[in-house]
Amino acid sequence: MSPITTTTQSGPEQLRHLARREARRRTLALLLLAGAVGLAAVAWARHWPAAWPAVGAGLGVLLLAVGYGIYRLQQPRLPALARRLDRLYPELEDSTGLLLHHTDAPALNLLEQLQRQRVQARLTELQEARPHLLPFSWRPVAVAGTLLVLLAAGSGLYRPSTPPSAALAVRFPDAPAAAPGQAAPPRLLETRVLVTPPAYTRRPAFAPASLSFSCPVGSRVRWTVRVSGAEAGAPVLELGRQRLPFRTVAGQPLEFVVETQVAASGLYRLRFAGQTSDDYALEALPDQAPTLQIQTPKPYTLIEFGQRPQVAVRVAAHDDYGLLDAQLVATVAQGQGEAVKFREVVTDLSGSLSGQPRQATLAALLRLPALGLTYGDEVYFYVRARDNARHLSRSDTYLVQWEDTTVQDGLTDLSLGVNVVPAYFRSQRQIIIDTEKLMAERATLPAATFADRANSLGHDQKILRLRYGKFLSEEFEGSIGETAGPPAAQKDSADDHADHDDHAHENPADHAGHDHGTAGQATGEDANSPQALMDPYLHKHDDSETADFLEPAVKAKLRGVLNQMWEAELRLRLAKPAEARPFEYRALRLLKQVQQQTRAYVRKSGYEPPVLPEATLRLSGDLAGAAAPRLSKQVPAPATQPEIRAAIQRLAALQTGQAATAADALLLERAGQAVAQAALQRPGAYLPAVRALRQLTTDIRAGRAACSTCFAPAEKALTSLLPAPAAAPLRSPRPDRLGQRYLQAL
Repeated sequence: MSPITTTTQSGPEQLRHLARREARRRTLALLLLAGAVGLAAVAWARHWPAAWPAVGAGLGVLLLAVGYGIYRLQQPRLPALARRLDRLYPELEDSTGLLLHHTDAPALNLLEQLQRQRVQARLTELQEARPHLLPFSWRPVAVAGTLLVLLAAGSGLYRPSTPPSAALAVRFPDAPAAAPGQAAPPRLLETRVLVTPPAYTRRPAFAPASLSFSCPVGSRVRWTVRVSGAEAGAPVLELGRQRLPFRTVAGQPLEFVVETQVAASGLYRLRFAGQTSDDYALEALPDQAPTLQIQTPKPYTLIEFGQRPQVAVRVAAHDDYGLLDAQLVATVAQGQGEAVKFREVVTDLSGSLSGQPRQATLAALLRLPALGLTYGDEVYFYVRARDNARHLSRSDTYLVQWEDTTVQDGLTDLSLGVNVVPAYFRSQRQIIIDTEKLMAERATLPAATFADRANSLGHDQKILRLRYGKFLSEEFEGSIGETAGPPAAQKDSADDHADHDDHAHENPADHAGHDHGTAGQATGEDANSPQALMDPYLHKHDDSETADFLEPAVKAKLRGVLNQMWEAELRLRLAKPAEARPFEYRALRLLKQVQQQTRAYVRKSGYEPPVLPEATLRLSGDLAGAAAPRLSKQVPAPATQPEIRAAIQRLAALQTGQAATAADALLLERAGQAVAQAALQRPGAYLPAVRALRQLTTDIRAGRAACSTCFAPAEKALTSLLPAPAAAPLRSPRPDRLGQRYLQAL
């Protein structure tokens, strides 16, 4: 027997209905609180225009949070709701969870189905007895909303403290004078300027003492003017090409205000009641990137054996407004040859930049073992820093190298027991230099010392000859110069001759053909056998013709080099350096030809190495290629500037007392436009001239006497705009008689 359901709604639908009613109330409360927070933030942000970006970002985050909260509230969580109903109402007998199952759910037994019907009936009675089954208090929402609304209303009563600013007088050069008995025309009574620097400068708002002022880029400048009468309308601010009308201050019809954000330097002026004021300079100071100077270590540091493998880094940092963070970037190079691996390690140095100081000393310790370095590895590092305006700068790249103690020089055994020039000086050019030095000192040296030094040079020449002889497979001195050696048996018999040592320093060409008379002493059938005939031409490892891979032309020149070295060594051994010098020069010339002929070009491939250390480039004085390539062309200045030249002539004529005409006013006005363009670049030099030209133009058009103090600055500025005249050749003055005699004596 199955129980009969008497309710119209199923258990899950009844719980969903309760959850939706709960979600609507909580959504309404959330929207009310979010609206009150946004209203308070907007109301107070009006007093700090620089905070609008931060307020906008905060409102965006608040909007996203409210949307996410509403979405979560619309997702019913029926198990949690059932547990909450069980805690609130004991009459449900902790069985509200049975309503989560449908009526025909096969998982419920008969007892559970009966209990489910009982709980559902009691829940329906509770809904009829109470309109809001789940309690919800509006008091916290009302209190928080009221406080936020009062906070927003209080912003209207708040007056931010502004620095006291003195009233500045704006000069209108063409202002008409008030006629007797007539009302005075409307005019500006006072002007106040307030500059609010951007937030990253951390500077308070200030009032400049003059209408021409400077401020950081991004500052907000507010001009407040008070007029004598409102019938002339609102003034207009002309800043470059912008036309910014003033707006009326609420509750004060005679005060007007305009505000703008400064992005670049320029000139501005005020226009009111058909009159135009003088031009005033507004200079925008851009924020500079941080400057970094590495005090220690040096650009190149070598960690030698026995030293501690660590380097102390000390950097002096400076910024005009404040440093935000800094990092030490180290690039570790491990391995040799093609197996070099690079790894970048970044160390934060912002610990000493708390409070964003303008100057700071950054310190770090590079521990080479901690970076994974060992003997022979290198580390390149530089320091980068960022200021409050997010401008990034970096220092030069420094190099630290850990000396590799396992590298040995394989040529150190060539000079054992011989007191000669070091190995890296053993070159043909150095031998020539030492030979000429010996010849120059011959008159002051004893004969024994001279012969000893000449013999030492001969020994150096021998070592150099043996080094280049390896390219022709002359692996021992006895085979030097041979092209086809005699058989080994004949060589052994030739060693018995007593005069063999006398031929050690002869010409290698003669020595190659010298067989001591033993070449033809072979027995009959041995000498005429094919093996004996072919034996001199077979490859026997010491054959200079087949044991290398040089081209025939290169081998011929290299053999000539060895011949010349033979001749030079012979004469140096005989203490005749003057006779050895021509052979040395010929050996050097042939050696350079061989080097050029055997040079090969191999295109570089693989990884891109890091930036070269500045230790090889700094303090060298070579600025070739230091600047970026630029295409420049010198364009000559226009030969004539008719408007400026005519204006200078008319100014000179007006100074003499000539009558001024309307054409003179138009000419001076056009010349003033050229001066105004120059004032955009150098306001301090040309701004007085702009005012002087405008005053002269106003006086001429009004029929008044010209301003006598305005001619000098106007004429000076117009003259400086003219191009410099071309240099003309001048005839030098004829010297006097004493000067002529002195030149003749020279």
